[in-house]
Amino acid sequence: MRLAELCERSGVSIATIKYYLREGLLPPGRRVSATQAEYDEEHLRRLRLVRALVQVGRVPVATAREVLAAVDDDSMDQLSRLGTAVAALPGAARVTEGDQATTEAAEHTAEELQTLLGWRVVPENPAHVSLVSSLAALLRLGYPCEVSQLLPYGRLAAELAAHEVALVEEFEAPTTQLEAAVALTVLYEPVLLSLRRLAQAEEASRRFDTGPA
Repeated sequence: MRLAELCERSGVSIATIKYYLREGLLPPGRRVSATQAEYDEEHLRRLRLVRALVQVGRVPVATAREVLAAVDDDSMDQLSRLGTAVAALPGAARVTEGDQATTEAAEHTAEELQTLLGWRVVPENPAHVSLVSSLAALLRLGYPCEVSQLLPYGRLAAELAAHEVALVEEFEAPTTQLEAAVALTVLYEPVLLSLRRLAQAEEASRRFDTGPA
């Protein structure tokens, strides 16, 4: 397909596609003349992934390039490629202020929680670092942060993870699985947040609303 068709099928403007090509987010097409190139279904799929990262997930171009490099790095095994790609995605903002004792308490809570859930504790995992930072903020502000209060979140997260990995396995090609894992991580997080807030509104209404709607 030519550039115009790629634009029409993807819903991404020609100017944006050219920008992605210049930035190395999209591989070049097969050159058919000095001024024209042809693109295929692989370009269309990759373009949708780039769009999910940059336009929906608000991932910086440099970070998107890092994620895509991990997806394409066939020198690593599938699990390592998946871990590298997802770890490169932006996570929750880290809270850096606070005393060392609070940080150590949060680290202990995070490790105990993951151990009880049967998960490996990997301190350098960006998600682990983000969890410790979030727990430290809860501790400093005096909000509920006991392991027993966090376990329901962990168990629900485990169920969600099993569901999401099953979705990824529906894609046959290893590279397509990696792309799907990255795209679903970016696209489903706002879905999860929205559903959680809708559920909170429903539960709060059941518990506290004693008057007319």
